[in-house]
Amino acid sequence: MIRDKNERKLSSAGSASHKIRITGGLWKRTPLAVPDVAGLRPTPDRVRETLFNWLTHLRGSAFGQMSCLDLFAGTGALGFEAASRGISKVTMVEEDKKACSRLQLVKEKLGAGQITVLPADAVKIAGEFARAGKRFDLIFLDPPFQKDFLSLVLPQCINLLTKSGLIYIEADKKVTPETLRLWVPGDVLNLQIIRAGKAGQVCYHLLEMKA
Repeated sequence: MIRDKNERKLSSAGSASHKIRITGGLWKRTPLAVPDVAGLRPTPDRVRETLFNWLTHLRGSAFGQMSCLDLFAGTGALGFEAASRGISKVTMVEEDKKACSRLQLVKEKLGAGQITVLPADAVKIAGEFARAGKRFDLIFLDPPFQKDFLSLVLPQCINLLTKSGLIYIEADKKVTPETLRLWVPGDVLNLQIIRAGKAGQVCYHLLEMKA
């Protein structure tokens, strides 16, 4: 089976402290190695399962026409999961060279032509995408917790969303409407939190553009 071949191909692809696995779709159970990179914190399996249950309920019939931006890709857990489950185009952005090289390796091993891996600073490239008029149906924001990336990048991501687009946010504390107003003050804020959960120290949220 495809997933068994992928498991054999990727099981020895470089050193890593541990591995996680894609939880569903074409590449279900395929391992993703977690490189020893400061601040790298892959989304837990059960959180990804919950997130994609939400997404399937909300947009499942449209996955084949959706584009996704994984702005702090890290291990690629979210981006590879999205592509595995049928999202038609996934752009992964990762600044760390070691982590980015591993993303490219996994992409090639899987033959994942629908995935683009970009070695870039997330904040800078979000601005470049916005100025270029790029739009995405789904954006993943799972930055390192120790830096205040969300307040920097969320205002730009609003300009990157299609109408009724979705943003997924992971953080070390609950995101509230008040938090969003601090990050994106004024009338520009058109996001509402439609789902939220917590697993251990991880708070996760799904936001939607208001109609």
